[in-house]
Amino acid sequence: MAMKIFADILEAAERFEELVDLARRNDEIVICRAGQPIAVLTALPKQGQSAVDDFLALAAAGRPANGDQTSNHDDLYDEHGLPK
Repeated sequence: MAMKIFADILEAAERFEELVDLARRNDEIVICRAGQPIAVLTALPKQGQSAVDDFLALAAAGRPANGDQTSNHDDLYDEHGLPK
């Protein structure tokens, strides 16, 4: 039976390998910061493809169709690299 496991971000960093093993067992790992869920760690589904193929398919599915999104967030920081 799959379990939902909650871990604070610092705890998750310390127990990362163990949490990955639990995710591979189909448990859902919820990472929290200050008690609020911020991320979920789950295993990639096995469908006869390699894990790399599964990962690339997930990455492609997360991209916007118009290709407008970039990872550059310079507008959020001042000239010294500090948040605005």
